[in-house]
Amino acid sequence: MNQNNYLGTEKTGKLLLQFAIPCIFSLIISCLYNIVDQIFVGNGVGYLGNAATGVIFPITVIGWGVSLLFGDGAAAALSVSLGRNETKYIHRSVGNGMLFSFLLGVVIIAIGYLWGDNLLLLIGATDANLALAHDYGFIIYAMMPLALVQNTLASIIRADGSPRYAMGAMLAGAVVNIIGDPLAIFVLDMGIKGAAYATILGQFVSFLICVAYLKRSKTFRISLSSFRPDFILLKHIMALGTSSFLTQFSIVIITVINNILLVRYGAVSPYGADIPLAAFVVIMKLFQIVLNIAIGIAAGAQPIVGYNYGAEKYDRVRELLKMIVKWTGIICLICTAVFEAFPLFFIRMFGADGELYTRFAVLCLRIYLSLIVFTCIQKVCAIFLQSIGHAKKAAPLSVLRDVLLIVFSLIAPMFWGVTGIFWAAPIADIIAIVITAIVMMDLWKQLGSESTDKDLETEKPILQPSHAGVIITIAREHGTAGKYIGQLVAEKLNIPCYYKEMTALAAKESGLTKEFISNINSNENAVMKELYLSSDVIQQAIIAQDKVIKMIADAGSCVIIGRAADYVLRDRKDVVKVYIHAPKDYRVKKVMEMYGDSEEEGRRSIERSDAARAAYYKNISGYRWGDVHQYDLCIDSSIGTEKSADLICNYIGKC
Repeated sequence: MNQNNYLGTEKTGKLLLQFAIPCIFSLIISCLYNIVDQIFVGNGVGYLGNAATGVIFPITVIGWGVSLLFGDGAAAALSVSLGRNETKYIHRSVGNGMLFSFLLGVVIIAIGYLWGDNLLLLIGATDANLALAHDYGFIIYAMMPLALVQNTLASIIRADGSPRYAMGAMLAGAVVNIIGDPLAIFVLDMGIKGAAYATILGQFVSFLICVAYLKRSKTFRISLSSFRPDFILLKHIMALGTSSFLTQFSIVIITVINNILLVRYGAVSPYGADIPLAAFVVIMKLFQIVLNIAIGIAAGAQPIVGYNYGAEKYDRVRELLKMIVKWTGIICLICTAVFEAFPLFFIRMFGADGELYTRFAVLCLRIYLSLIVFTCIQKVCAIFLQSIGHAKKAAPLSVLRDVLLIVFSLIAPMFWGVTGIFWAAPIADIIAIVITAIVMMDLWKQLGSESTDKDLETEKPILQPSHAGVIITIAREHGTAGKYIGQLVAEKLNIPCYYKEMTALAAKESGLTKEFISNINSNENAVMKELYLSSDVIQQAIIAQDKVIKMIADAGSCVIIGRAADYVLRDRKDVVKVYIHAPKDYRVKKVMEMYGDSEEEGRRSIERSDAARAAYYKNISGYRWGDVHQYDLCIDSSIGTEKSADLICNYIGKC
């Protein structure tokens, strides 16, 4: 059995504590830079300084998102390579992730400097805070390439088995920033520029520590060749990191829209344009801390939830869901009570600059954070759904609250003025939690109705006897009768044929169930395929399949149908890679014959199935499924199944 099976046997509470605490701590440290700046800027410069840093915030979040696109993507690629025991090319994933993070950082610098103040005005700067935003932003931009590389490396270092090192690097930078802010702002009297210099100094220290790790990395060694651009590999990395990037990008959209609306409606209110903007920045920092704790709980639970769902231990999955929601709810309710009881304390912590600002900020803090418990529970439920591979539900739920917030931020101020922008949050929270509750109750019933804790050892699939010889891998379009042709070839050559047998062996290897593994690239998963295939439990199942395919090939000559076997065995010299295709009309007729579908149903079935297979292959290999250049033999099966099988046998005879 796989060494990760303890995820299915250890007490769930102990596992959740073990996985969630480091995740929470890491997320909190990651947002310290901006929060510390905000505190010292608010007290040293005033609310205009807070407003100015709020203008720059979306630009830094874009950078953060880019670093996660390449960092989380490269980290996921590293983890998958380790699971497959394919460590030879890990250094290229790391090198390409670092390279393109750096280059995108340079692009952000270029846009920031060339667009200048016009960009700042576009995303919410006012005449009063423009100079401060300019001073702060133009310094922050300078470190962007190295800051992105540092954050990319932090993800890679964690995946390399050194999470404490990554956390230490981030913590060291945060400490430098915390010490540097008061020195630069108050002692050296550098104002908002001092805060910016302290930030980039902290980022540079973290960068140096992360780069130093490359000399002691566990699973790869970096060289100049690691940085040679590999666009096929890069696509694979980006596919795995897209989810992280989109999460950050949604924050940017919300922040920019809110900045513009706050300035617009604030300008015609008694508070002016800058007070609402500054108050929003402070409130969002508090919101960010609480949300990161909730996300840390859910993200930490992902591998535990995913494994138990894949193993069909649904009692444990239900128990984990209850635990995640319970602890998220308790923490958020405590935070809400503290915010509502002592709002003035938190506002003053970030600097209280005048009675008008304080009164407005206190009012809006109480409004915006009043239902943060709903926000957090809704977000952790979306993460939970992603953990079990329910991408079709997870994706819309993950952005539901954000979309609603944008909609009501546009509508509410028409009736309630500038404070309506803050009322949009609890309105969005109520609607989002109701929809989420409906989805989760349906899931709860499904989990309860399924059988639990199936005995994974009842079936003991064994490899079939064979002899040394050629390994034939068959990839096929849906409706080509490719499976039947493969079975005919095996029969004619008197060698084993593996199709469903692979899932049984992979189930034994991983502890997951045959049904779960079998459905990885089925039609029903065609929607949101990349998000689905990048989830932890799916990657675990894919790794188990890869090991089994290699084990089957080691056992002797055979036919292996599907499951990207041609790519998995790409380094073997004894493999013949076959691709079976046919005209669309022929395939539709075949599907109608085999499954009793109507013509329209047959066409839809072919489109869904082929799309799912293509996504699976791309996720595994980074290459395009069905590219004839990747195969030794391509056959149009419309010539007939017997003739197709004979062609393959004749080709093998000539090898």
